Amino acid sequence: MSERVSVEQNFNPVELSQLLSEVKDLKAEGYRFGQACATVVDDTFEIIYSFDKDHVLKNLKLVIAQGDEVESITGIYWPAFIYENEMHDLFGIKFNHMELDYEGNFFKVVEPTPWNPKK
Repeated sequence: MSERVSVEQNFNPVELSQLLSEVKDLKAEGYRFGQACATVVDDTFEIIYSFDKDHVLKNLKLVIAQGDEVESITGIYWPAFIYENEMHDLFGIKFNHMELDYEGNFFKVVEPTPWNPKK
């Protein structure tokens, strides 16, 4: 049986204005996009973008105010359209310049989500 090595996860804070340049740098360094997710913390949203290179994750942590608009990373990592549309539908987070925008129709929900009562 192989020995498990514990690797500490890193969550690097990123400012809204620096998101695209940070993501472009990761792409240039050979990282692949893994996932993005959001959660509500007090009156803000935390968005975590995860990237992988050689089985090591690098996470960017973006904290935004409700109502802030985020530039889409789909121009750099096209598959992010899934996560961005999900965050838009479930949380009401607005992403600008998405390569594939479902315009709030990615999910069909019977009742509003607790994080996006406008839906």
